[in-house]
Amino acid sequence: MELDNFEQKWGAKYPYAIRSWRNNWEELTVFFDFPVEIRKIIYTTNLIENLNGKIRKYTKNKLSFPNDDALKKSVYLAINEIQKKWYQTIWKWALIFNQFITIFENRIQV
Repeated sequence: MELDNFEQKWGAKYPYAIRSWRNNWEELTVFFDFPVEIRKIIYTTNLIENLNGKIRKYTKNKLSFPNDDALKKSVYLAINEIQKKWYQTIWKWALIFNQFITIFENRIQV
């Protein structure tokens, strides 16, 4: 129903996207079969895209760099800041782990 509403509003501007969503709806909606906590982890696991976005966040204030070394140093410092969050624990991990065990009981050995 929401896809129909979306199509009414945006169908003229994005007909290819809507046609693609309709043709691949079963594959696209598998994501929603998982609990919200697991979806959050799945959504954020595209590491390269995530890293690139965060590097852009740290470097976007610079309009240009005087040379390649300045750019490399800026990216290096950005990655050092980003890396600090990689070692934080996942919020509600016990709940998420129990959901994984329930959903994938044949694939997870505890």
